[in-house]
Amino acid sequence: MRIISRKALTDFWEKHPDSEMPLRVWFKILKVSTYASFNDLRRTFRTADKVKDKVVFNIGGNKYRLVAVIHFNYGTIYVRHIMTHQEYDQQRWKNA
Repeated sequence: MRIISRKALTDFWEKHPDSEMPLRVWFKILKVSTYASFNDLRRTFRTADKVKDKVVFNIGGNKYRLVAVIHFNYGTIYVRHIMTHQEYDQQRWKNA
């Protein structure tokens, strides 16, 4: 799949160094994979949740959350937000 944008990942792990390895693993898995649907994606990412038009991934043992919009028909993932679990719980990302 094509991931837009890797820069969002690197910017986040510069602020939260312990997120680097889990984000690299997430990126590597998705980069070499193809998914036809959300159910197909859940076979790899069992904790992924669908919230309206977005997919929420647990990163680093649920310490971080990555919110993305996925266009399965184009094989494209748009990283919308990466945040700590505490920031996620504030739900500001839902309005952005």
